Amino acid sequence: MVFAPSVRALRGVLLNRIRRFRREEDGALIILALVLFMLMAMMGGVAVDLMRYETARTELQNTLDRCTLMAASLDQRLDPKSVVEDCVSKIGLGDSLKDVQVTQALNARDVRSNGRVDTKPFFLHLIGINKFDALAASAARQKITNVEIALVLDVSGSMAGAKLTGLKTAATEFVDNMLANDPNHRISITIVPYNAQVNLGSVLRAKYQAVNLHGVADVNCLELPTSVFNAPGIPRNVDLPMMAYADYASSTSQTSAFVSPTNASNALPNYSNVFCTKMPSNIVRLPSQNAATLKSQINGLVAGGNTSITLGMKWGLALLDPSARGMYNELISASQMGSNLAGRPFDYADPESMKVIVLMTDGEHVAHTRITDPYKTGPSRIYKTAAGQYSIYHASHSGDKYWVPHLGTWAASPFGGGAEQNWQDIWANLRASYVAWQFFGRALGTTAYTNTMTAMVSSYATINAMNASLQQSCGLAKQNKVLVYGIAFEAPPTGIAQISQCASSENHFYDAKNSAEMRQAFRTIASNLTQLKLTQ
Repeated sequence: MVFAPSVRALRGVLLNRIRRFRREEDGALIILALVLFMLMAMMGGVAVDLMRYETARTELQNTLDRCTLMAASLDQRLDPKSVVEDCVSKIGLGDSLKDVQVTQALNARDVRSNGRVDTKPFFLHLIGINKFDALAASAARQKITNVEIALVLDVSGSMAGAKLTGLKTAATEFVDNMLANDPNHRISITIVPYNAQVNLGSVLRAKYQAVNLHGVADVNCLELPTSVFNAPGIPRNVDLPMMAYADYASSTSQTSAFVSPTNASNALPNYSNVFCTKMPSNIVRLPSQNAATLKSQINGLVAGGNTSITLGMKWGLALLDPSARGMYNELISASQMGSNLAGRPFDYADPESMKVIVLMTDGEHVAHTRITDPYKTGPSRIYKTAAGQYSIYHASHSGDKYWVPHLGTWAASPFGGGAEQNWQDIWANLRASYVAWQFFGRALGTTAYTNTMTAMVSSYATINAMNASLQQSCGLAKQNKVLVYGIAFEAPPTGIAQISQCASSENHFYDAKNSAEMRQAFRTIASNLTQLKLTQ
């Protein structure tokens, strides 16, 4: 009992302390709750900033992907960097593009782009992050794995000697450089030698609808009508006259006396001036991947004849044109081309292929003349005996119709029972001027000679027309994305102008002043082409 007041007092003190403790704990919970609320608000704010960041990053990444892929396409010819910049700008993110890098090879294009956009955080600055950039990067690449090359090489008479030797060295080295870097056999090379004409060879000529066949071995040049130059290919269902193998350039003595048909200076044909030269080694070499075969063809080239750059270019382009694929398949089936060349020429739009023409000349166009179609083949009305004596039928002559040149008289029938000759037989033995004078001029007068020469020999193409058709082919090549390299080798100004205009750009034209510079031009072209990353 003595201690009772003290217990009550202690209880009161304890209760007061407990009450005060409770009051103090209520304040702490409020603070804790406020702290937790702030943390939750901040976390939500950070989440909002992160969502804004991801949205901006995704938009920037998708934009860079689209624009970079567009720029990397080899189908577009604009500057790849400008394409990316313009594309990103039009989407409204121009300020976000920070860097564009372009690596350009002949058959491939790599484009890499980097971007950065500031998402301007609302809440992250509360924890010290005042700048929150969204980064994006994109890379795109397109490459070509199949290459078709046409070497269009001038073998006209002005190339004789050291110049032709230099060409052979440069071109064979080019073949080695190209095919040595082609372990997967993706590159094919066609060789198109040209002078005043392109000698196709009997195999290739037989694939076209040739008419006026003269039957002269190793002479297989076709005349191309103007309409053929309207398209890259050469149709196989259109009549293409063969060029007659005849001497229509040499003159003859216009004496009133008879000149023997065996006279070398006035009668016998001189084939050194013909437009389709008889040089078996100068025929077109169909696409090949065999370095030895190609180099043998190049080393066998012979110089001679005039210059027709336009025909060389036309045949080079035609043999790269997809329309030749059916013909190539036929040649492959006949074992006249390698089976690994099946499917060539590839389509122009094939993203995995590239077509290249290397056009080389040392000259300029020379006006082109020819024997006209009526005088190429078929009956000539000229008769020849076994002893080599001639007579000719003239319907316009009154009285006897057969002129006998060696007698200088007219007869009622072919002299000595001679057999009628075809025109191709005439051109195998006589020059055109001799025929026109001895068989027409002496018989019917000078006017008859002039009229006969005009009828037999005509202009096939003027220089202006040849320049125009060349640029027409060059334009079609570039229009179809065929890369044209031009090499003017010690060429005159007109030749330089034509070749430079034909090339794909000024960077694809080489003005070689000597053999060393021409060799370097071929090396540079090969170096560009061998950047190819060929794949399986």
